[in-house]
Amino acid sequence: MKEWTKEEITENTRKIKQLALYFYTPLCGTCQVAGRMLDIVENLVPQFEFRKADLNYMPEMAEKYSIESVPCLIVFQEGICVEKIYAFQSVTHLYELLKQINKDD
Repeated sequence: MKEWTKEEITENTRKIKQLALYFYTPLCGTCQVAGRMLDIVENLVPQFEFRKADLNYMPEMAEKYSIESVPCLIVFQEGICVEKIYAFQSVTHLYELLKQINKDD
């Protein structure tokens, strides 16, 4: 998963048809597990572009997207937030959520 800066988030969020943007902090153990899960899901759901961002360096993004905690996966369709996921229950759960969102498109 490619890491984005706040400038890249601002510039590209609206350009990508289906985007899964993962916010994390490096010292968060739960974030590390969630990141590994997303690495698998990224290969299973190629319709989405996956990117990540270290929330420590962009608190204004936490405010902009009303991020309550990390890990947080925000799913965008054509620049619009359609889902915000905090509970990374399993690879299967994430896969099913993204497949359902893709189906709704």
